Amino acid sequence: MTTLGVTGHMDLTEDSVPLVRDALRETLKPYAAAGNLVGVSCLAKGSDSIFAQAVLDLGGSLVAVIPSKDYRENKVKPDHAATFDRLIDAADEVLTLDNETANRAAYEDANRTLLQRAERLVAVWDGEPPSGKGGGTADTVMEARDAGLPVEVVWPQGATRKG
Repeated sequence: MTTLGVTGHMDLTEDSVPLVRDALRETLKPYAAAGNLVGVSCLAKGSDSIFAQAVLDLGGSLVAVIPSKDYRENKVKPDHAATFDRLIDAADEVLTLDNETANRAAYEDANRTLLQRAERLVAVWDGEPPSGKGGGTADTVMEARDAGLPVEVVWPQGATRKG
């Protein structure tokens, strides 16, 4: 069994989504072919959800790590709600953390939990350094590397972020 966690940007451009989806599928295929692929994701919009769907599409099982008790109600936007709910329903395990409120500390807690559950980290990351806010993609990559967790960066040619 191989357990892969994901971290990645939420703000992918519309044109980047199929590029990232295809790159993630190619990254995950060898693990799926070996059998018993497990993906761990926080199911945020963008990279997390694309990864989660790729895991399911390849016959893997999904573990959802939800940062707080109010996450679905207060942080999942209407344009992501149906995808989030579908992935929650498809998950083999849903781990909702004890944080009452979705905030930076809750996201950092969720990332730590994800890293503890994973054998490797897949990072949909453009390589930009941490923003200094904490809890972001670059922060999670740095934490994984500091913990000795192998990190596989996925950033296909042509992928861009909004803004």
